[in-house]
Amino acid sequence: MRREQRFRHWLRRLLGKPFSPRAHAEEPDSVERVRRQYLESEQRFRALLESLPKVAVQGYDRNRRVIYWNEASTRLYGYTPEEALGGLLEELIIPDAMREGVIRAHRAWIREGVEIPAEELELRHKSGELVPVFSHHVMLQEHTDDPLMFCVDVDLSGQKQAHRDLEFATRYDRLTQLPNRLTFEADLDHVLDGVRRRGIGLALLYVDIDRFVEINDALGYEQGDQLLIELTRRLRDQLRSTDLLSRVSSDEFVLAFPGLHREEDVLQIVNKIHGLFRQPFGLEGHERRISASIGVSLFPDNGSAARELIRNADVAKNRAKLEGRGSVRFFHQRLHDELVREHRLAESLERALEAGELTLHYQPQVSVASGRIENLEALLRWEPPGGAAVSPYEFIPVAERSGLIHRLGDWVMEEACRQRARWRDAGVPLERIDVNVSGRQLAKPDIFERLNRCLLRYRLGPREIGIELTENVLIEADERILSGLWQLYHQGFRIAIDDFGTGYSSLSYLKRFPVTALKIDRSFIRDAPGEPKDRAIMEAAVFIGHRLGLEVVAEGVEDRDQLELIREMKCDLVQGYFFYRPLPAEKTERVLLGLVSSPGDLQG
Repeated sequence: MRREQRFRHWLRRLLGKPFSPRAHAEEPDSVERVRRQYLESEQRFRALLESLPKVAVQGYDRNRRVIYWNEASTRLYGYTPEEALGGLLEELIIPDAMREGVIRAHRAWIREGVEIPAEELELRHKSGELVPVFSHHVMLQEHTDDPLMFCVDVDLSGQKQAHRDLEFATRYDRLTQLPNRLTFEADLDHVLDGVRRRGIGLALLYVDIDRFVEINDALGYEQGDQLLIELTRRLRDQLRSTDLLSRVSSDEFVLAFPGLHREEDVLQIVNKIHGLFRQPFGLEGHERRISASIGVSLFPDNGSAARELIRNADVAKNRAKLEGRGSVRFFHQRLHDELVREHRLAESLERALEAGELTLHYQPQVSVASGRIENLEALLRWEPPGGAAVSPYEFIPVAERSGLIHRLGDWVMEEACRQRARWRDAGVPLERIDVNVSGRQLAKPDIFERLNRCLLRYRLGPREIGIELTENVLIEADERILSGLWQLYHQGFRIAIDDFGTGYSSLSYLKRFPVTALKIDRSFIRDAPGEPKDRAIMEAAVFIGHRLGLEVVAEGVEDRDQLELIREMKCDLVQGYFFYRPLPAEKTERVLLGLVSSPGDLQG
């Protein structure tokens, strides 16, 4: 009320005197002066109103007919002053549903002094569309026969649009226009209420595009966005009106299908979705095919609320990704139990790194020709104090999935270089220590710079530390990784393919990639004496390796029959329990100095 009084007072001051000079008619000598003041005040008033381009002001007489209409009113409501003047308020800008209420309110103000409060309204544009405004009303000369009502309207369209944009941004994905995760959770909980009442099931699918980051890196984000938009269209086309779809992260979607519960029915939907991915996507003028890993959770078996179902489907999806592109996994409680166990193991592994519980053991590689130890393979061991040793087959995959592999890799490289420098300074005879490097480690941009810096710190040459990679790491390596490996090769580094024969089984990469050695996988060594096919594969691997000038190492040799076969095939080096198990540094040093003899005998 106080604000309205101030506004009315301000408006009266602008007017200077009442609009009509009749109140001073009994003073003839002042009529001209009053008329002049009136005209001046009206000019000031009109000039002010026209100078407020965003404030729409209209004046109405006691019958609600327009007597004033500024330019801002034209922009706000669409009527020119010529169209508006003389028109009725309720016929120009008042929506039909508000018409009777506006007329009653205006009459109550004139007759009873009941003021119309300022408020947000939606008034009608000339086109019929509604315009959001904040409307303030002032009555002048309310105690005369000619009361005038002025409406001061501020356009709220920008604010309302900003509010809608903000609401959209908080509830929907900008690129695909799909509900985001929070909105999907709320919608899914609502659907679950209905599903629960009807006594039916629901299937939730968590879809993750395989290697989507490579599409962004290779083709650019615009092409990646186009793929997501096209994929969204395809998914929408497959949905029923009761199904839900959301984009929950850059390359992940979740879908909910009420009424589905049987695994065979869900698999039909999964196959349809995989079919959508198999259809080529047009990117940069070329057709590209992609795949997706899918995790599935079922209501009520795997959760009763949206968040629980999404989390469990996510767990299943992560397991599917580990099995390879295009895989599908249904959630089972053991997956969650495994996840909890892995989380605890990762925490323990991180503490082990900080507490110095990790060590390197070294397994010699022995020359088949001379029986002399040529190289060592560094193998990581974790022996918690007061507890049983944790197998690398258990904690290395956890380190890969948790991201700890980078810290582990740095520690292994540092420790191997430190030990190699120590043995060099002590005059211990040794050619090289080989270190295993995973694909996840190679993905780190500065991996090769860190390797070279480590060698510089310990004044080691490239022939004193080598690296071992699996076939799959090389096959999946991008140009940056291959370029870095070629640089190491030209520096003189030894690069071995570990577990040869268990990867993609393609020999073409041997001429394309910087490789100096092949390590034939122990599974072939184990079965070769009694399995002609394994023996043939071994012979072929040794032959190809030698023809390409590569060193050939036989892994996992455990008995004399295997050794005889290795000697017959003329492998260069042999590694296995028949000669030495992996040993801690102190025992390895005694072996290298000849203080401990090998249980295996190459001369026998």
